Amino acid sequence: MEHNESRPKTFEASLEALEQIVRDLEQGDLPLEKSLELFEQGIRLSRECQERLSQAERRIEVLLRDNQGRPVAAPFEAKGGAPHETQSDK
Repeated sequence: MEHNESRPKTFEASLEALEQIVRDLEQGDLPLEKSLELFEQGIRLSRECQERLSQAERRIEVLLRDNQGRPVAAPFEAKGGAPHETQSDK
């Protein structure tokens, strides 16, 4: 499969491109130079995805502060339930 040098615009597109690179490399039938090129692209995409995740995490941390600027933590319930409230004075 052909890989475009330009970076995808969304996190999801970057992740999809990275997954395709992994699939192509796992097949093992590429010449060495092409494998190295794809590996380099994959590293760039991986770093880009990690940076986007870090930015999202920082934005969430800012949004989840109390009126005094302290982080408010609440347990996560994966089954669609609401998180339990916690006391921010602990």
